[in-house]
Amino acid sequence: MIPVTKPFLPPREEYKQRIDQVLERNWLTNNGPLVNKLELRLKRYLGLDHLLFVSNGTIALQFAINVLGVEGDVVTTPFSYVATTSSIVWEDCTPVFADIDPETLNIDPENVDAAITPNTSAILATHCFGNPCDIEALRSIADANDLKIIYDAAHCFGTTYQGECIFRYGDVSTTSFHATKLYHTVEGGAVITEDPDLLERMAYMRNFGHDGPGQFNGVGINGKNSEMHAAMGLCNLDYADDILERRAEQCRYYDELLSNLKVRKPEPLEEANVNHAYYPILFESHEAMKRAKETLEGREISPRRYFHPSLSSLDYVPDMETPVSDDVAQRILCLPLYHTLTKEEQEMIARLLLRAQNY
Repeated sequence: MIPVTKPFLPPREEYKQRIDQVLERNWLTNNGPLVNKLELRLKRYLGLDHLLFVSNGTIALQFAINVLGVEGDVVTTPFSYVATTSSIVWEDCTPVFADIDPETLNIDPENVDAAITPNTSAILATHCFGNPCDIEALRSIADANDLKIIYDAAHCFGTTYQGECIFRYGDVSTTSFHATKLYHTVEGGAVITEDPDLLERMAYMRNFGHDGPGQFNGVGINGKNSEMHAAMGLCNLDYADDILERRAEQCRYYDELLSNLKVRKPEPLEEANVNHAYYPILFESHEAMKRAKETLEGREISPRRYFHPSLSSLDYVPDMETPVSDDVAQRILCLPLYHTLTKEEQEMIARLLLRAQNY
């Protein structure tokens, strides 16, 4: 079987050595030494001033919404994983969907501008498939309307824009280190901001608000992560360059193999260096996508319909029309992509897709 993704795993002995150290210290969680080491190494690797390692990418989004004092309406994308929308709802705000650009599949700044009302307090945009949003246009809209910007950069480890880590943009940026991601800590995520005061507040928030024994600094929650997860993160970080290079090679090979397939890929933003975390393709019709998907599944190959359905169809959000997102969600398919995927497997996938097209 060929799944849509498999987690990268470091050599077992390297992970075991770190876990043995954790067990010898008997310090499993609560801001342990490996968590601190991972934060320092991630900041150094990514070129960041501030970063907090948290339990997952969803709680990272909720921290961002909360720490910025966001209330009322949040203009967001209908084309993302459900956590982008559910985090807004969990924080008692209302998602207002601005349709996506049909070329980049990211939120369209013109639609963002049109969706803003006096009740809008923030923009929450996803850098879809690791491809940066139109950062300059969104910043201009936010400044003109006194809005906060949160970036859901769950897909973006290793992506840069204008030579800078994509996590540096926005009032707060969040990411995921889930096992399905290019770089992972099994479960995990991070919040990133250039504002040290916001970072300090989120540091209290992730640990119940603790400020010393019997003292609390505001309302907090359990958003910490463990030494076991940090151990995996530290091991995997040693291989981050290799993972990124391997993904780029695999995507280039798919490009070559599928040059005669009647599909297109999302257009990357200029001045962006995308991390190749996914290989999404857009078919000409829902029927063509379905035929390709069923052909692959018939050979125990599992592509994924990232992202389907459009989030505007969720039953806990207001009714809104998002025709571009709805259409894209009907035609998109992400092909298998992971570190140990072989050229021979890619070739088989390509043959099956071309066969389905000519059926």
